[in-house]
Amino acid sequence: MIIAPLLLLSAMAAEPAVDCDNAMAQFELNACAYQEYERADAALNAQWKLTAAAMKAQDREFDRTQDNRPGYYDTLLAAQRAWITYRDKHCASEGYTMRGGSAEPMMISGCMRTLTEQRTKDLKALIEEY
Repeated sequence: MIIAPLLLLSAMAAEPAVDCDNAMAQFELNACAYQEYERADAALNAQWKLTAAAMKAQDREFDRTQDNRPGYYDTLLAAQRAWITYRDKHCASEGYTMRGGSAEPMMISGCMRTLTEQRTKDLKALIEEY
């Protein structure tokens, strides 16, 4: 049981790194597009922590006797979950421009990167308003 995961990790480590500056084959372009999405996602996750903390601070300062609506953080969390669903479905749809083709993963990753970068800006702008 333990050997299979170790073999998988070993195989992954043995794969050569893709030179994204000189990528030409479609599998390389797909891999590079996904790496760009991963970088955007890491930036989003870092911004999420800051924005979530700011919304939690707003909740602590808010006088709950004013209304019984969801708090700042709960609303943000619901919006983020909805946004993730939107991003994934929208980008799958955008990938259909190459449906079934070898470039479909590149299209999806590119879309996810673009939307993720915009969401990161939106989350940053949200806390700048407070």
